[in-house]
Amino acid sequence: MAEIILSLIRNNNKPSIKINMLQLKDASIFQRENLILSDTNLDIQQGDFNYLIGKTGSGKSSLMKTLYGDLPLQNGQGKIVGFDLRKLKEKDIPFLRRKIGIVFQDFQLLNDRSVYENLFFVLKATGWKGKNQMEAKINEVLDKVDMKSKGFKMPYQLSGGEQQRIAIARALLNKPEMILADEPTGNLDPKTSVEIMNVLEEINKTGITILMATHDYALILKFPHKTIKCEGNKVFEVV
Repeated sequence: MAEIILSLIRNNNKPSIKINMLQLKDASIFQRENLILSDTNLDIQQGDFNYLIGKTGSGKSSLMKTLYGDLPLQNGQGKIVGFDLRKLKEKDIPFLRRKIGIVFQDFQLLNDRSVYENLFFVLKATGWKGKNQMEAKINEVLDKVDMKSKGFKMPYQLSGGEQQRIAIARALLNKPEMILADEPTGNLDPKTSVEIMNVLEEINKTGITILMATHDYALILKFPHKTIKCEGNKVFEVV
């Protein structure tokens, strides 16, 4: 024991304690009365970057929707960023989504508002007060995705890659513990997809956990991480 302590001191290291960000145990995922995934077991720890793969209709989106409270977890156990998915009530969902950043394939920006107004709207909706603090936060997240000069633009004036960067900035507004990215490069060309992946990689390096659904195997090869697959109503790790 003494040798371990001395070794840690010499290397200026601290023992790392992993925190579970997401845990599913014997969970069943439903779309209305239709069983999509059964006996689902999943364990994702703080700082992990995980891919979620599978064919169209295999259950990736249904799993994602269950994790951010859009679909109820009816059977089994599930916890994400400290919230019990089985006990999740409608009034809890806004609080859950303050701890989870969600990035969609189709960006879901408000087209009648500028980039700045899109982000301001989210801050106001999640209880922020004080215009100076809100402006500082918007500038901070835009800087993280290299879009600080585009705050005055309307979404339709931006390329697909730029819109996705704004969507990622939006997901970062409330300092999420975890980001759920559902096909974030699905509407982008290969070069832009790599740029978006670089952004997500940098975010992950700050300690934010990422679960990314994708069908882009070229990205998985270029940016290797643990991969989870949906197939045949099951979820399993790809070895």
